[in-house]
Amino acid sequence: MGPRDAEPLVLGVPRAAFRPSPIFLALVALLITCGVLTWHGIGNVRLAVFGFVVTGWVVSLCLHEYAHALVAYRFGDRGVAHRGYLTLNPLKYSHPLLSIALPVVVVLLGGIGLPGGAVWVDRHVIAGRLRHTLVSLAGPATNVVFALVLVAVLRIGAPGGGPVEFWAAVALLGFLQLTASVLNLLPVPGLDGGNMIQPWLNPQWRRMYDLFAPYGFILLFALLWNPRIGGWFFSAVFAVADFLGLPPWLYATGLELVRFWS
Repeated sequence: MGPRDAEPLVLGVPRAAFRPSPIFLALVALLITCGVLTWHGIGNVRLAVFGFVVTGWVVSLCLHEYAHALVAYRFGDRGVAHRGYLTLNPLKYSHPLLSIALPVVVVLLGGIGLPGGAVWVDRHVIAGRLRHTLVSLAGPATNVVFALVLVAVLRIGAPGGGPVEFWAAVALLGFLQLTASVLNLLPVPGLDGGNMIQPWLNPQWRRMYDLFAPYGFILLFALLWNPRIGGWFFSAVFAVADFLGLPPWLYATGLELVRFWS
């Protein structure tokens, strides 16, 4: 193979490491297809709503983790490219069952946008506490932007008409992004919110944080299971949804539709 046949490099990384994976492109195509089927009422509409919300959620998980990886890459961690994190491939973001399937199940059963996926960032090659915080912030910021875009689409498009099933699906996906945004910003060890403050802790608190970080998901479930804390969480999400003008009856309808088996 001659020099012209070699894979072009970007800062020592093959260009293929930056191309969206076929799996991600297939997810986007399925999202669009389910949206079209829902809009036109073709086939089983509830199944189409299910496909729209689930694929939309998985796409948002990919974008969330991609944002972490992209900011880390910009700050000097070239390893995220070699590990495939910049291809938007959901199979690259940690364990497919725990990081993708479990959050999807929680979405369907509980209507909560559980954080999912993970990228391993080499913190040793990123200088400065602020940069570490920005790497952790990038993911939740993506959820916030996704939520705002969906709410804007809903508020602009819904008054013009269209099937309520489609707008209910958009509202539910927007609500899930809101729950994911709030959950990811909670200062829980191991989650993005906790990782944002970890670089600023003194050594003693940082050691304690690192001890609890692997159990962040368990701690999160324990907190949400507590009636008082769970009530505070949902009150905060509902308040933000009301402030943004997201109709409660609409995303509740979306949650009912997405459970096509009931």
